[in-house]
Amino acid sequence: MSGVDRNIIHLDLDAFFVAVERKKQPKLKGRPLIVGGSSRRGVVAACSYEARHFGVHSAMPMYLALQLCPDATVISGDMEAYSQHSHLITDIIADSSPSFEKASIDEFYIDASGMDKFFGAFKWAVELRHKIIRESQLPISLGMSVNKLVSKVATGEFKPNAEKLIPAGTEKDFLGPLAVEKIPMIGKQTSSFLYDMGVRTVSTLREMPVKFLVSAFGKNGMSLWKKAQGIDDSPVVAYSEQKSISTECTFDEDTIDVKRLKSILIAMVEKVAFQLREQKKLTSCVTVKIRYANFDTETKQVHIPYTSSDHILLRTVQELFDKLYSRRMLIRLVGVRLSNLVQ
Repeated sequence: MSGVDRNIIHLDLDAFFVAVERKKQPKLKGRPLIVGGSSRRGVVAACSYEARHFGVHSAMPMYLALQLCPDATVISGDMEAYSQHSHLITDIIADSSPSFEKASIDEFYIDASGMDKFFGAFKWAVELRHKIIRESQLPISLGMSVNKLVSKVATGEFKPNAEKLIPAGTEKDFLGPLAVEKIPMIGKQTSSFLYDMGVRTVSTLREMPVKFLVSAFGKNGMSLWKKAQGIDDSPVVAYSEQKSISTECTFDEDTIDVKRLKSILIAMVEKVAFQLREQKKLTSCVTVKIRYANFDTETKQVHIPYTSSDHILLRTVQELFDKLYSRRMLIRLVGVRLSNLVQ
């Protein structure tokens, strides 16, 4: 099926952890709220739009978040409640769509390409969004286009409470005026590098020679060029067929702060372990990834007895990180991946 024949829906819950906490405690609505470790060494797991107004964002050190927004209410989080609500929304989507991808605890893709008309698929997606809101009492945003990339960007650009359709053939028109950092995989360091070259918008990025981008960013250069063109052929992977679970964190500023890195790794392990248990699966292969400031990427993996235990996975990830991070160079990204999954 060609790209123009695809109907790809992206659903993303708006500030999911925050929304669940506000559902539990309505008095928190309208206030700046931060979910994460309460100690100064902790990191922000999620924050409300009111807190984001002050510059707070996820993965930020808690002490810095509280400097930016000292009046914020801090909640340590309730993974059991988040799990219950994620299960609820997953069930709602599963009842409406036989094949969907659960990209994370609060993010989903649906391939509605079998529907007769593009706009008919969007109407169906809007009805599904309203059903989720009605039955879960949680806010969720929707983007739809011919591929996962453009749908995800549309959701992010117009949320919260988004319902955005990017008609087939208008992908470049939509992406062109956007800042380059709106493209997934372009973090602060990459955008700063591009800005220094005068590349500030996606339309300018797409005009860059492919050879130059590959020279500057390695194999990621080709991916950058394709994304700038609005090209993404990646399939929607059925929830039951997912072969791995992973998460990554790209830092606003490159860091060598090992304590901060390990705090973030703890949060990442908790996230992927939760997704593993939610799918009622076990893993026997753990991989840790590091990307340095110069874009060199290194990974290390180990095979372990099948498990879904936080404690075992955390110990394994920490050991892998200690073995992997030997160059003491600035780090721009860390990632954790669980694979060899079984039911």
